[in-house]
Amino acid sequence: MTNTTKLGATGPEVLSIGLGCMGMSGMYGATDDAESIRTIHAALERAPMLIDTGDFYGMGHNEMLIGRALAGGGRRERAVISVKFGALRAPDGRWIGVDTRPAAVATFAAYSLKRLGVEVIDVYRPARLDPSVPIEETIGAIADLVKAGYVRHVGLSEVGVDTIRRAHAVHPIADLQIEYSLASRGPERAIFPALEELGIGATLYGVLSRGLLAGSKPTGSSDFRAHLPRFTGDAREKNETVVDALRTFAQESGRTPGQLVIAWALAKQPRLVTLVGAKTRAQWDDALAAMAKPLSKDELAALERIAPASAFEGERYQPAQMAHLDSER
Repeated sequence: MTNTTKLGATGPEVLSIGLGCMGMSGMYGATDDAESIRTIHAALERAPMLIDTGDFYGMGHNEMLIGRALAGGGRRERAVISVKFGALRAPDGRWIGVDTRPAAVATFAAYSLKRLGVEVIDVYRPARLDPSVPIEETIGAIADLVKAGYVRHVGLSEVGVDTIRRAHAVHPIADLQIEYSLASRGPERAIFPALEELGIGATLYGVLSRGLLAGSKPTGSSDFRAHLPRFTGDAREKNETVVDALRTFAQESGRTPGQLVIAWALAKQPRLVTLVGAKTRAQWDDALAAMAKPLSKDELAALERIAPASAFEGERYQPAQMAHLDSER
């Protein structure tokens, strides 16, 4: 297994593991900005490294944090910055919709460039499909930013095959961001084959299923996982049984649970980027160790017998959120 991969036919070469920064802005409980910056610095010791953020993570906090981390030391040259935009939030943090109109695309990009302290965004993508705006208009607006030199590559997030094809017809798409894990294997059916056909890469987030597969649990009501189906009620109890089996398998194979499921994703989708959300250097080091110890074919088969997709209970989001996911249609 090589340590790098290319984001599709048109995108940059990056390390096979990327750093997801959402958790550094409060989505999973308490954070420490100083440790977050040290974690980003540790990740950028290996280059080129995909650093993933969204302009709505912490309502701008995450981009400003990354901007601080990138300042000086030649770190910007080692970072491939992926930004999601379009999600709207109220002052109290509520999610209040999506806006991907061309004028909004240009405005969101202008603010992201300022918060990040950079002159160009490497991969720019709408976080969700806006049902009121044709995808062709949104991608056309990003293409204009590419022509103007503010964006290098166009990406997508959580969209289905029809939308991917329509977007790719407007401008080459480098990368689709999509959730993928032992517990979320839907993209295998139609999305991954379409990406292969079109020469589009992918960054795979949620590989630990928000920590579920590593045995992590919500830390309180401010931790949004406390409201997700897989972490509540009967589903939580059933899933914990599977997670216990994964923990035992990990110990027997000389890995941590996190390393095990990351190694699974790297083995299943070697041409794609496995995105790991880490808030600390210890978590990041744990993830990198998975790349150094790939699964054998026998281990992969044994793991999938222990944890087939059918073993997990609950959707990845609440019903209202699932209804808005174009990738689930």
